[in-house]
Order: sequence, then structure tokens, then C-alpha cells
Amino acid sequence: MMQRRGFLRLTGRTVLAAILLSALPGAAVLAATPQQTADFFRAVQMDDAAAVKALLAKGVDPNQQNPVGGEPALVLAAREGSMRVLQVLLDHPAIQLDAPAINGNTALMMAAFKRNRPAAEALVARGAAVNRPGWTPLHYAAASGDEDIARLLIKRGAKVDAVSPPASGSYTPLMMAAREGHPDMVDFLTSQGANPKLANSEGLTAAQIAERRR
Repeated sequence: MMQRRGFLRLTGRTVLAAILLSALPGAAVLAATPQQTADFFRAVQMDDAAAVKALLAKGVDPNQQNPVGGEPALVLAAREGSMRVLQVLLDHPAIQLDAPAINGNTALMMAAFKRNRPAAEALVARGAAVNRPGWTPLHYAAASGDEDIARLLIKRGAKVDAVSPPASGSYTPLMMAAREGHPDMVDFLTSQGANPKLANSEGLTAAQIAERRR
């Protein structure tokens, strides 16, 4: 009986020590190697869902930025149209939907710019932010001329007169549509309440930006 009690005390201490150790900062059980990280981003680009799943299981951080290019996996998948991988990433419990690339792009912004409606719909359905300070997904949809994605974003509450950072010109989505030569998008955004009288940091309205483009 004494031996059994001693064993129980030892086991309890061992379990407690393990719990305390696991709670310490930096005590991750798994840590990806540089080669695994490189393989992970290559698999994302190639839309190799099986490889991505295997590397995530080995400890690759789904939200880290690619050492080459500075994009998180979700942004890269949206840019490359890697839809199988995109779904794997969306299903990962630790995924951060709005983790930005080094240039500030989010996955939803990239999906809008690349006219990738399935990716945009999947991201919005999971709760990706349609509004954010500065550049927004609607700016990108306007620049690409994708009315379907613009409509999706506005339906989800996107601000039609969102303004880009002053350092980048203080552009609204309407101005971006005008600058990139998308008259149908200009008409659509105007019909959704976009203010054509707003001016950018140069003092130009969307109409004046369109005129300058000619």
C-alpha cells in the first residue's frame, strides 16, 4: 500500500510538472524546420492540399509570412487560386482570416483583386473583415472591375466611400474604378451610394481621375 501511495504521488507530480512546462512561453511541442516551411509554401502555391495538411500536422504555422514574398499562406492561396489548399487553411482551427502580408494585403483583398469569387465567398462566409483601416477589399474589387465581388462586399457591410491612406492618395473605391478604366463599376458604385464629389489628396474627383486617364 505504501508503495502504491508513493507511486500515485510521483505520478501526480509528473503530470503537474508536464502541465506547468507546457504552459511556459516557447514550449511548443512542434516546431517546423526551414525546409518544412519552404515545402509548405511551395505546396500552397501548387494547390497540394495533402502536403499542406501533412506539414501543418508537423508544426508549420499556418499564419506565418512566407520568407519569400512576405505573404501568409491564406493570401498566397487566394492569389494563386489554390482552392483546395484554401479550404484546408480555412478549416484549420488556428487560422487567422485577416493575417496580412508584409504589404498589408489580406486574403480577401487578394481574392477581390484576382477576381476569385469562390475564394471571396468562402472568406466572407467564415468572417473575414470587409472593412479595415486604409485599403479595403472593396478598393481591390473596384480596381479589378469585379462587380459580383463588389456586390458581395457591400451586401456584407463594406463602406462604399472607404478612403485609402493619405500617403497612397486618399482614394475611394469609386476613384479606383475610374483610375483603372471600369465605367460599369463606376456606375455600380454610384448606384450603391458612392459619393462622386469626394476628392483625393490631389483634389481630384473620380470624374477628373477618369478624364486624366484618357
